[in-house]
Amino acid sequence: MDGPVFPPPPRSARRVRHEWDALSTLPPSARRFDPEQVANLPSAARRWLTHTLEPGVPLARAVRLTMRGHIRLGSWRPFRATQILAPGVGFVWAATARVAGLPVLGYDRYAEGRGEMNWKLGGLVPVMSAASTDVTTSAAGRLASEFVFVPSIFDDATWHGAGPDTAFATWRIGPHTETVCLEILGDGHPVAVHMDRWGNPNGEPFGRYPFGVDIEAETAFGGITIPTRFRAGWWWGTNRWPEGEFFRAVITGATFR
Repeated sequence: MDGPVFPPPPRSARRVRHEWDALSTLPPSARRFDPEQVANLPSAARRWLTHTLEPGVPLARAVRLTMRGHIRLGSWRPFRATQILAPGVGFVWAATARVAGLPVLGYDRYAEGRGEMNWKLGGLVPVMSAASTDVTTSAAGRLASEFVFVPSIFDDATWHGAGPDTAFATWRIGPHTETVCLEILGDGHPVAVHMDRWGNPNGEPFGRYPFGVDIEAETAFGGITIPTRFRAGWWWGTNRWPEGEFFRAVITGATFR
């Protein structure tokens, strides 16, 4: 079965056109959602999935997201971005931010087992470039935490219950094992996703630190409901959250495949 054709990458991600195209052309699933498919999952996971997936909707493997918001680069800077995301496989997040009125273009990605960040002022002058083992491990954690944007891929995770409104999803991403906690309201609305993610927030030594996403609104796109207004950052759930928060975004469009 054919799925929607995603557009080519924006200018900021042309360097990784191969990875973008590979994620954009994953064969779509022929399966459709049936609530019986989640009958044996923990209560919180089951309620979230029956809230977010309409019966009969295709079980999409990937999504193309468009978004806008603010990212903290010293101070809060506006950005616009497009992302290709396939949970358990990879992502490319391509964005343009504004710093002192000048565009900073680039991408973050995890694809083909490798993480990378590559950003340039005006698309020409290097600002930040990194592709180490630490960057790869951190990117794998980000990929695991973003499964809520493609809830139809639920059966690629291993689920564990942790209370009536909490469930853990464990993902195998190449050599990495990442466990993410999903918190919901009683009716299945998601309110937070959090984990211990590899990174070096605020210049700390690389290690695992609290990382989380507060979900403030959601929207349905073709029978799949996903978070569409959220805040993300380090030190989630601690008194250091105000200094660790670095990302605020609104999803403006989602196309599933």
